[in-house]
Amino acid sequence: MLSRMVIRKYGCGGEGMCTELVIRPFMDKDYAALNDYCLPTEQAIYTSLPLKIIEDFRRDEYNLPMMIIVNEDLVGCFALYTDKSGNKYTSNDNAILFKSFSVDSRHQKKGLAFKALKKLPQLIKRNYPDKDEIILTVHHTNNQAINLYEKAGFVDNGYRFIGKEGEELVFHYIL
Repeated sequence: MLSRMVIRKYGCGGEGMCTELVIRPFMDKDYAALNDYCLPTEQAIYTSLPLKIIEDFRRDEYNLPMMIIVNEDLVGCFALYTDKSGNKYTSNDNAILFKSFSVDSRHQKKGLAFKALKKLPQLIKRNYPDKDEIILTVHHTNNQAINLYEKAGFVDNGYRFIGKEGEELVFHYIL
């Protein structure tokens, strides 16, 4: 069973609210929040909507949907793809694919995406000790995401992939 990662921000803001960020696997109780998930069209072109991630999971056991929860609210979603043969972006059999990352638009600009990305390596090391690299792809025009991934420590080694929407940059994070 995949364990959850809890990130606590010690200290409270001006309203007395403390932030607890939890990354955990999808549970059926998440459906209501996923149905209400907001992602602007200009961002949705770069990623899969969370309900699509869940649909893919139902068809492919290696596609594991993960939820980002803050103070009991679902704020983000991504998938980890664990099948060695399904990772067409690397020849490293010990790589894990991080994909379909998004944060609900009502929770953007709060640093939550960065916090989740910074804790991702720890989560993967604990739950997939055989993995030694995280791979992700990002559309070459998605400058906001490119900057975020670089800030979080992912590296663009110059590998490119032509997807159905055009050129994708392949980023790496060595564990």
